[in-house]
Amino acid sequence: MFKNYYKIAMRGLMKNKVFSFINVFSLSIGLVCCILIVLYLYDELGYDSYHKNSKRLYQVGTVFITCGKEDRFPAEPAVMAGNMKRDFPEVEQTARLVVFSFFGEYRNLVQYTPPGGTLLSFYEPKGCATEASFFQLFDYDFIEGKASSALSEPNSVVISEEMARRIFGDQPALHKILHIADNLNGAHDFMVRGVFRPDSRPSHIDGNFFISLYGGGLEDRIKKDGANMVFDNLYTTYLLLKPGADAKKLEAKFPAFVKRYAEKDLKEAGLYRRQFLLPVSDVHLHADMMEMTPLGNVSYLYILGSVAVFVLLIACINFMNLATARSSKRSVEVGVRKVLGADKKSLIIQFLGESLLMSLIAFAFALVMAELLIPLFENLSGKNLSLFSSSHIIMPVLFFVLSLLTGIAAGIYPAFYLSSFQPVKVLKKSYRNSLAALSLRKLLVVLQFAVSVALIISAIIISGQMSFLRSTDMGFAKDRQLVLPMTSDLARSLYPALKVELEKKTQVLSVGASTYYPGISNSGSDNFHREGAGVDAGPLIRLNRVDESFLQTLDIKTAAGRLFSPAFKSSDINKHIILNEVAAQRIGFASPQDAIGENICSIYKGKADTLKVVGVVKNFHFEDLHQPIQPYGFFLGSNASFSYAIVHAGPGDTGPLIKSLENTWRKLDPSEPFDYSFLDEDFQRNYLSDKRLSSLVNYFTAIAILISCMGLFGLATFSAEQRSKEISVRKVLGASVSSLVLLLAKDFLRLVIISVAVAAPIAWFAMNKWLQGFTSHIPVSAGVFILTAAIIMAIALSTISFQAIRAALANPVKYLNNE
Repeated sequence: MFKNYYKIAMRGLMKNKVFSFINVFSLSIGLVCCILIVLYLYDELGYDSYHKNSKRLYQVGTVFITCGKEDRFPAEPAVMAGNMKRDFPEVEQTARLVVFSFFGEYRNLVQYTPPGGTLLSFYEPKGCATEASFFQLFDYDFIEGKASSALSEPNSVVISEEMARRIFGDQPALHKILHIADNLNGAHDFMVRGVFRPDSRPSHIDGNFFISLYGGGLEDRIKKDGANMVFDNLYTTYLLLKPGADAKKLEAKFPAFVKRYAEKDLKEAGLYRRQFLLPVSDVHLHADMMEMTPLGNVSYLYILGSVAVFVLLIACINFMNLATARSSKRSVEVGVRKVLGADKKSLIIQFLGESLLMSLIAFAFALVMAELLIPLFENLSGKNLSLFSSSHIIMPVLFFVLSLLTGIAAGIYPAFYLSSFQPVKVLKKSYRNSLAALSLRKLLVVLQFAVSVALIISAIIISGQMSFLRSTDMGFAKDRQLVLPMTSDLARSLYPALKVELEKKTQVLSVGASTYYPGISNSGSDNFHREGAGVDAGPLIRLNRVDESFLQTLDIKTAAGRLFSPAFKSSDINKHIILNEVAAQRIGFASPQDAIGENICSIYKGKADTLKVVGVVKNFHFEDLHQPIQPYGFFLGSNASFSYAIVHAGPGDTGPLIKSLENTWRKLDPSEPFDYSFLDEDFQRNYLSDKRLSSLVNYFTAIAILISCMGLFGLATFSAEQRSKEISVRKVLGASVSSLVLLLAKDFLRLVIISVAVAAPIAWFAMNKWLQGFTSHIPVSAGVFILTAAIIMAIALSTISFQAIRAALANPVKYLNNE
């Protein structure tokens, strides 16, 4: 029986090659989209889930409350981890991690002198400092050394396999000495105690090397801080809870814990802190605070998940439409089979079998196409994906089940519809497509194109917002700004000489230096209040130490007062501060001018620090447009506090200038490598996930339109066949080709117009909600919907016109001779 069903199904496929191709191709494309997006979602949802202790592993987060405003940070004082382990029996182990990029250090100087060789210098990104217990909490694959003892000694370092190969080549890295410099820990020698192979599965901790917390400047800070539980929040704290421990009940004990250790100091400083626990597996999608790797966005997952469902739905609609449209051609077959004794059940099984056969053929093609397209998709999404991986061997099985469900979903209505034909009517050729079938087919076409319209609107708005992010005024000059990292004490000490040399170059407009620059993480902050006001009345202000020309180099405009300058250097340093407009307003000044000459105060470890406001600058975006402008302040710093030199280049080709900068750097500091980046490009990296979403939506929108057009092409072909005699009669009676084309096209175009009306308000609502995630965004104007309507109408008309013109130009004698 099944063999007979298979033969009939294959004959049907071969007999109707055009319709079979449209169905199989659209189903396979729909499945490919689903496979790729599901792999992406699986990766996003799988962060840190592979650690054996992942269900018991938590990150401690801090909420600082100042002036009624809450700020979230993934960092605490050094003693918090030990206090929690001692006070809470639920805690089995703790680990502290210092992420250098949180403090503006995105590159660290690493130097190695091989035996009898010359000094080798590298800039290594993704540096961290931690302690031995870190590798007890998190699973790392060590290929040299042992995880249990890798950081048990001071001045130890664990490095990635890639870093080891870059520095040592094919030689073993274990017990080699590296000189590593950073602002927090200073410059020290470290012995390599371990080399790990990074896991292909994602983690929110993407460290390239881990130095010991002990043996350098960080250890000195820990000793100096003592029992302090308020300041120096440098350390991200992780807790491993004992089996069976309830994280919610533990979290409920935190207010009393904070009160016991820090109430007095917090009150004195005008701060309040609240601790919370976040499962490590939730950090990537739910942290809502700075982390080492770019955070995921749950709304983006919903968008891409919806796209996958919609594209597959469009493919299923194609199948249902074409199957029901072709029902009149199969009506005689159904009538004959029923007369010969076939019951409804066997016919349903046959038609469902045909649908499943198509879906399995489509699945086979989809697997091949997905495997071929994964490299392209990885490039678009920034992910490391694999269809056949030992970590998710079940995935191909799930995709196989998905293809079966797709085949059933696409074929179940046609199966019941075709099997319901009455043999008397169909054998007398009195059968016509029912009104219900025609209405359903029209509804499905509307739904199909509504999805395409919604995707086009989304793609236009997302692309427009990405263009807006690139071109909007950020409140500072971001173009043609070269950033030179200064990661060592030597580089920072040479900055004055470097600045003098660079300013001699005709293409250099200005040179400045700072601890941070716009677009990178800035964790330096303190709460300030107006002199004479209550200590708890001040906001938390982000702080940056700059030289006397940094603000001029970035062309940050003054709202009142003055900027730092060489004329006031001796009086400005450590005594004066420049605020932005938001900071002045939050502190309580009625206007920027009212702030000039006034004193503001902060409390640090019981000591009051008073600064005079000498300037207020206009608001500028030191963070990306996802974040509102926060209070910001500038100190005039010393060379030792600077991490970056900023060079503002004038018009012209920057290539020769960069070469000249490199020569100057090497002349002053031959022991360290020359490196640079462009500030605008660094800033745009904050929108990387948005750009990837835009690219993915654009591609999948094109695919959805292609599938929709294939279905429309098939329906137009069928409609032209069904109305061939009517067209011939009209042509004999004098109808023009254009009128015949309009006759065939108008019914479909009417459905497309309805789909625009249905999709537009839904897309408007969804995109408005997405745009609310930006503090500045483009308006959703009527022009977007007019443009979308024009695009979809042009696409639909061009799809239909081919078959309509072909039918209108056909010789009427060919069809009328059959009467």
